[in-house]
Amino acid sequence: MVGILEDKDRIFTNLYGLHDFGLEGAKQRGAYNLVREILQQTPEWICDQIKASGLRGRGGGGFGTGLKWTFMPKQESERPHFLVVNADESEPGACKDREILRNDPHLLIEGCLIASYAIRAHTAYIYIRGEYVYERERLEAAIAQAYKAKLIGKDNIFGWPFDLYVTHGGGAYICGDETALMESLEGKKGQPRLKPPFPAGAGIYGCPTTINNVESIAVVGTILRRGADWFAGFGSERSTGTKLMAAAGHVNKPCVVEETMSIPMKQLIEEHFGGVRGGWGNLKAVIPGGLSMKMIPAEEAEVALMEFEDLQKRGSGLGTATMIVMDKDTDLIKAIARGAYFYKHESCGQCTPCREGTGWMWRVMERMATGEAEMREIDLLLDVASQVEGHTICGLGDAAAWPIQGLFKHFRHEVEERINNYRAGKPHVQGARVAAE
Repeated sequence: MVGILEDKDRIFTNLYGLHDFGLEGAKQRGAYNLVREILQQTPEWICDQIKASGLRGRGGGGFGTGLKWTFMPKQESERPHFLVVNADESEPGACKDREILRNDPHLLIEGCLIASYAIRAHTAYIYIRGEYVYERERLEAAIAQAYKAKLIGKDNIFGWPFDLYVTHGGGAYICGDETALMESLEGKKGQPRLKPPFPAGAGIYGCPTTINNVESIAVVGTILRRGADWFAGFGSERSTGTKLMAAAGHVNKPCVVEETMSIPMKQLIEEHFGGVRGGWGNLKAVIPGGLSMKMIPAEEAEVALMEFEDLQKRGSGLGTATMIVMDKDTDLIKAIARGAYFYKHESCGQCTPCREGTGWMWRVMERMATGEAEMREIDLLLDVASQVEGHTICGLGDAAAWPIQGLFKHFRHEVEERINNYRAGKPHVQGARVAAE
C-alpha cells in the first residue's frame, strides 16, 4: 500500500499535540493495551514478530530492529543488559522525534518496557538532546505518571521489573553516534569507540547494550497489538510500515507527518507539505533525509520513492526522511558550504581524516561559494572527500563528505560557472540567482 495513509492506520495519533499527552490521554489512544499479554510471550517471540514486521531503524541507519535485538545474549548473567534510546536528534533538518517526545511520550515508554523485556534488560536510558528542554520536561512528566501508576518500576503490574531514566547531552552532534552516546552516558567525553567490541557484547559499563532510535522503539507496542502482517502490509517488500516524514525549507507547509514507506516524494511534498514554493517547476533539489544525505535534483525527485532502496539507487539515502527542499532561488553552493562548517565544528577530532579533512573541505567550499577557488580544486576537493569518507571511527566523516559529493554530482556546472564569472570580474552577489538557472 502506498500513501496517503488513512487515519485508522496511524500509530502516532497525537503527533500535533491536539490531545492530552499524559497517561489518561495515551490510554484512550490505546497505549499500554495488551502489554500484559505481550509480556507473557517469550522474548524470542517478540523478536520474531518485530523481524516479521520488517521494522528497520528509523534513525537513519535502516538496520533491522528485531535482528538487532537478537544480537543480545540469550541468558541473563552477572552483567546486566541495558536498552538505550537515542533521542539526540542533532542532525540539521531532522525534527521528527521531538514530536513523539512532547506529544506521545507514553508510546515511547511502553516501547521501552517491551523492548527491554525482549532483550532481557531491566534498565533503560533515554539519551535526549541537551537543547530539548521542553521535550525533556514532557518526557519526565510522563515517566513519573507511569511510575505512579505502576506501569514501570521494580514492582510494576506487568511483572517485568523495569526502571527508566532520562539523561541529556551537552549539545554535541557527535553523540548521535551510538558509541559516542555511550561514552557521554557514562560521564566521559563524547567520542566514538572503536568497534569491535559491539554494544551487544560490551556497551555501557561494559555490559550488553542495545541502542535504538526513538521512533523505532515507540512503534513497537502498536506493531505487536495489530500484528506484524499489518505493519508489513505498508510500503514495499524491504521498506515496510509507516514512518514519520518531514519537510523543511521551501515548501508552503513545513511540518511532520506519518506516512507509508515508499510513498512517491512528489506526492508527499504536494499533498502533505503544500507543494514547493512557487510551484513544482520551481524545485531545484531535495536532500531526502537530514543534511548528511546527498541531494537529488528536481528530475530525480519527481520519480523518487521515500524508501531505503529507491533512494540508494539514486546515489542518496532515506536517512531520517526529514527532507530539506530547495527551490531555484537557493544558492546550493553556499548552502553546502554552511553544512561543511557544521561538520567541521562538530568533529570530535579523534580521527585525523575527519579532524583535518572537515576543516579543509569547509575552507575550500567557502571559496567555491564566492568563486575565488581554482578550477583544479574541484577534483582535489572530491578526492579529499573520498579520503574522509569511510576512513573514520564513526559516520561523521561520511556525513561531511556526502553533501559535497551530492552537490558536485548534479551541480558541478554551477560551481565551474561561478569560478569563471569571478575570474571574469563578475563576482557572485549573495541572494542573486546563479546565471545558469
